[in-house]
Amino acid sequence: MSIIKRILDFYIGASLHVAVAVFALVKMTQHMFGIDGHDAMAGFAFFATVAGYNFVKYHTLVLRGPVRLTAWTGSMVAVSAISLVLAGCHFLDIGLAAQAATAIFAALTVLYTLPFFPNRRNARNWAGVKIYIVALCWVGVTVALPLLDAGMAFTADFWFKCLQRFILIFVLILVFEIVDLEKDDPLLQTVPQQIGVRATKWLGISLLLVFFLLELLQSVAPERQWTANLLLVLLAGAFLLGAHEKRSRYYSAFWAEAIPIAWYFLVIMLKM
Repeated sequence: MSIIKRILDFYIGASLHVAVAVFALVKMTQHMFGIDGHDAMAGFAFFATVAGYNFVKYHTLVLRGPVRLTAWTGSMVAVSAISLVLAGCHFLDIGLAAQAATAIFAALTVLYTLPFFPNRRNARNWAGVKIYIVALCWVGVTVALPLLDAGMAFTADFWFKCLQRFILIFVLILVFEIVDLEKDDPLLQTVPQQIGVRATKWLGISLLLVFFLLELLQSVAPERQWTANLLLVLLAGAFLLGAHEKRSRYYSAFWAEAIPIAWYFLVIMLKM
């Protein structure tokens, strides 16, 4: 069991799990808009997510200069470096518009991580802002970039998908914030810190209802997508209602993070 735990910890710690979730959402967007033959975009999103998330988590190793790496930190650096190279290779194969937009999200990641602001603060430490920055970046990478890469226009359906995706990521982050409530710095002013756990759960459930009803406003709403969305809402809602401060980190970092992956597989299975 300890070997399985070590493998799972490596898989989560190296940001491979979150990258699979991003990959699934990119493929979901491509499926929704009928985009075929753009595998470079999904590959880029996967490897860029690994490199980006690991930069956020382990950037202090670089800022401190030469340090003695443990087996763990050394493996994280190796995975990050390989992912950065592979992201760069895929970057060359995506569309020019998607490349230009990538620079915006790269800049947000740097501002989110490094202390560019007064009192050596970064955007991550702005009170109450973190959840919105993260959700916007996910929307940009998993919805906007695939359409830009395919050269498609931003129609009304695109904006509705952006709003749905923002709501989904926002709600999943609420699960993380509830689980991490006792560990988070009070100055972060996360949603549960501001309004309490009970109100946070009600907020999340209300947003999931909006997510589901937004499908009504779109020009194309296949019955199978309604079914997949309903199952997604029920799953995300169950995880949100079941979240509390005593939960294991695997509850959010593995199981809740896997919800976008499950959503994509639901759509694929229903399509079959």
